[in-house]
Amino acid sequence: MKLLVDSGSTKADWIAIDEKGKVLFTTQTLGLNPEVLDKEEIISRLEDKFDISHNKQKATHLFFYGAGCGTDRMKDFLGIVFKEYFKNALISVHEDTYAAVYATTPKDEQAIVCILGTGSNCSYFDGKILHQKVQSLGYIAMDDCSGNRFGRHLLRGYYFNKMPKELALEFEEEYNLDADYIKNNLYKEPNPNAYLATFAKFLIKHKDTEFCKKFIREEMEEFVENYIMQFENHTEVPVHFIGSIAFYLKEELEQILTKHNIKIGNVLRRPIDGLIAYHIMNK
Repeated sequence: MKLLVDSGSTKADWIAIDEKGKVLFTTQTLGLNPEVLDKEEIISRLEDKFDISHNKQKATHLFFYGAGCGTDRMKDFLGIVFKEYFKNALISVHEDTYAAVYATTPKDEQAIVCILGTGSNCSYFDGKILHQKVQSLGYIAMDDCSGNRFGRHLLRGYYFNKMPKELALEFEEEYNLDADYIKNNLYKEPNPNAYLATFAKFLIKHKDTEFCKKFIREEMEEFVENYIMQFENHTEVPVHFIGSIAFYLKEELEQILTKHNIKIGNVLRRPIDGLIAYHIMNK
């Protein structure tokens, strides 16, 4: 039994397939980002799902593609945790961009592949190998145009009294905006980046208001300038996107890219289904 996992910071999609590619089960856990979680929390999230805990001895392979796995240190850490849990499985840990590449990019084709979800990322795929110009420093320093960045903008706009009154009233109805509650989630609970990203739904819902349009335009412009334009051939190859932010703001994204003569390619909410086809063809 092979386990295929696409993990962001908010959630992780799991699919188990047999040697013929038949789907045995699908499930979802909370995200397994090793940059913000310790071993105990990762194990707890695995144990919380019956399908995973019940089948951990049966797994022969684990192919994990995850946010926070861009450095060897994080890959090694997660690999050790998984090897301890899935004792009979061969473990393979890759950064989440590889899942995005396999899901969006035809075999041997060149493309720039971006992730815009809870966090953000951007790489160039030359048909064989991924190349990155920007090493991510995580959600505090980077993650332009991500869900957590939009959440930060909304909270600041609300607390600095810059959010329009009608929006602010609706914001209060949808979220617990007590200062102590917010600070506890930001500074004491696991996954503060995922917590911030929960507010992005509000921004998407109100994307046609000037208040939200401003943040969307500014963040997209920064993502294009700071990430995509790092690659000299950014106007020559398609730029593919994975993630809920890209998916639900596709129209706005296409407008910004067109302005910079960049060709938008495939835009998918999640790559997990594409991973099945990839691993069947490359078993």
